[in-house]
Amino acid sequence: MQRCIGVRREDKSDWERRTPITPAVAAELRQQHGIQVVVQPSPQRAFSAAEFQAAGAQVQEDLVGCPVVLGIKEIPKSAFLPGQAYVFFAHVIKGQPFNMPMLQRMLDLGCTLIDYEKVTDEAGRRLIFFGWHAGVAGMLETLWALGQRLAWQGIANPFTTLRRAYDYHDIAEAKAAVQQVGEAIRRDGLPAQIAPLTIGVAGYGNVARGVWEILDLLPVQRVEPEELGGLDTLRTSNNAIYATTFREEHLAAPLDDGAAFDLQHYYSTPQAYRSDFEQYLPHLSLLVNAIYWDPRYPRLATKDYLRSAFAAGQPKLRVIGDISCDIDGAVECTVKATEPGDPNFVYNPMTGEIGDGVAGEGVVVMAVDILPSELPRDASDYFSQVLLPYVPALASADYTVPFADLALPAEIKRAVIAHRGELTPTYHYLQQHLPSA
Repeated sequence: MQRCIGVRREDKSDWERRTPITPAVAAELRQQHGIQVVVQPSPQRAFSAAEFQAAGAQVQEDLVGCPVVLGIKEIPKSAFLPGQAYVFFAHVIKGQPFNMPMLQRMLDLGCTLIDYEKVTDEAGRRLIFFGWHAGVAGMLETLWALGQRLAWQGIANPFTTLRRAYDYHDIAEAKAAVQQVGEAIRRDGLPAQIAPLTIGVAGYGNVARGVWEILDLLPVQRVEPEELGGLDTLRTSNNAIYATTFREEHLAAPLDDGAAFDLQHYYSTPQAYRSDFEQYLPHLSLLVNAIYWDPRYPRLATKDYLRSAFAAGQPKLRVIGDISCDIDGAVECTVKATEPGDPNFVYNPMTGEIGDGVAGEGVVVMAVDILPSELPRDASDYFSQVLLPYVPALASADYTVPFADLALPAEIKRAVIAHRGELTPTYHYLQQHLPSA
C-alpha cells in the first residue's frame, strides 16, 4: 500500500497563504520516497492546485485516507477526524486558554498531535520554524508603518516609497526597494525632525537575524545600547540610521544591587531580576521586539512607563514593531494581534485607548501574528525543505501503537504533545489547563 500524507487548507485567517509542503517537495516525496501527497484545494494558498497536480500530488477535499495530516496554523475543532495524526503549530504548550478547547477535542477523538514548535535537537534547539521570515516581514512592516506615521505627522520621508511586505513578489524584490530607500538616505539625508533616527532590536536569534537582513540594506551605524543616550547631543549624521541590539543583560538587572548579571541565573531564577530596559526607551525612535517572553520575565515596555513618558513630553518613540506579538506581554501595549490587511494600531498611553491605523495620539504598534504569511512562497519553500527529511518517517509511522512504541525520529517524538487521545508524559502538565480539568 502506498504511503501518503495529507496537506490541509489553512482557514484560520484569510491572509494565511503558506503551505508546509510545496509542489517541488511533493514531487520529490513521490519520486524518491514513494509517498503520495494529497492536498486540500484552497483559493488563497500561494501555490495553485495546478502546480500541485503538475508535481504529481492529488488535489481533493477528502483526507480521510491519510494517516497523518500536515498544516501550518491551528485547526478548527470541527475538522479533526478520529484517530488521525496532525502536525501543525498548535500554540498549546503554555496552556494558552484560547487553544485548550481545540486540544481537548483532539483528545476526545483519540488524535495524535505533533507540534512543530517542539521539534528540537538534544540541546533543546528548535529545528523547524519560520523565525527568519517573520523577522524579514516584520521589519518591512515596521519601516512601512514608520513612513506612514511620519507622513500623517506631516513629515516627508523616504520610507513612504516602501510597500507592504505582501505587495512584493518575493524577498528579493522587497530588498531591492529597501536598498533604494537606503540610497535616498545616503544622498538626501533624513528630515531634521526625526534625526538622529534610532532603532533598537531586542533579541539576537533567528527572528532578529531576519530583522537585520533588512536593516543592513540601509545606511546603518551600529552602536552599543549604552551609546544611545549620547546620540542626541553628539554630532550625528542625517545620512545614517543608528541601530543597536539589546541582549538579556540590557533587559534586566538583579534585584540585589550588589550582584552582577548572570545569564544562566537569569533564565533559571527570573524572579530575582527586575526590568532594566526602560532607561533606553527615551532614546529610541523605533523598538523592534524579537524576543521569546513569558510572564516570569520582566517586560520591555510597560503601560505605566509609556504613560509617564508621554505625560512628560517624550514622544521620540514613534513605532513599536512587536514581531513576537505576545498579547499583554513583553510590550504591554500590544493589547491585540493584527492581520496583514490592517497591521497597525495607535496606543494612547494617556487613555489606554487604541485606534486602527497610524493616526492619533500615542505610539504606533505593528502586531501582525502571521508575518511569514506575507512572504508565502519564500517562507513555504524554506519550511518545506527543512521539514522534508522528517516526512518519510511521519508517513511510515503506525499511529495505532502505544506512545512508547511509536517509531519516530527523536526530534519528532519530542514534539508529540498527545497520542491516541492522551497527553504524553512530557506534556501531562497541560491537563490542568484543559476545559474538563
